[in-house]
Amino acid sequence: MTLVNNRIRFRQFLGARVRAVRRYVNEVATVGPSDPYARTFQYFGKGAALLAPQGVIYNERYLSIGDEALIGPNVCLTAGISGDQTMLSSPVVSIGRKCIIGRGSHIIGHWSIVLGDEIQTGPYVYITDQNHSYDDPTSPVGWQLPSEAAVRIGAGSWLGANVVILPGTELGRNTVVAAGAVVRGTFPDHVVLGGVPAKVLRHYTPDDGWQPGPPQ
Repeated sequence: MTLVNNRIRFRQFLGARVRAVRRYVNEVATVGPSDPYARTFQYFGKGAALLAPQGVIYNERYLSIGDEALIGPNVCLTAGISGDQTMLSSPVVSIGRKCIIGRGSHIIGHWSIVLGDEIQTGPYVYITDQNHSYDDPTSPVGWQLPSEAAVRIGAGSWLGANVVILPGTELGRNTVVAAGAVVRGTFPDHVVLGGVPAKVLRHYTPDDGWQPGPPQ
């Protein structure tokens, strides 16, 4: 019994040390504006942070992160398909001031993705401005030329967990997108979106407040 108790105590001791080391490593690996790596971005704002562990990040010179933006752990930020690709627009991905991007999210840009100020996302949100095309029914979809369309997300918006934002989407200010929604299209300010495909569930008017359905 004493041997068992010793093993338990040792496991607890070792586990506490491992967790402490992991916390320390993640703290050290967090990227702030004073780190040399931050200078590889087109813009890395004052007070911004890339929390560790970082996801896949490349073509940093086409990525802009606003002041006081917080990019959560395991977030992927990319421009193009490789780190040495020359892009046709700049920045390809622009994240506004005081945005918070939830852990495990992916922002995959090829042309233009713009997030306004003070946007927050839940975990595992996927935003892209490029999609596979399937015009030729005789060719594998993955080998056909992709299509691109700019994405704009209005300031103050909230995207719930596992939301997918597809190419060509434009969201107005202070938009709420329910968890799991798949969004494509143009939507006005102050609406609640949900579903697959997403539609307006509620809208706001100064006279009547929040009302069900889309604005008339």
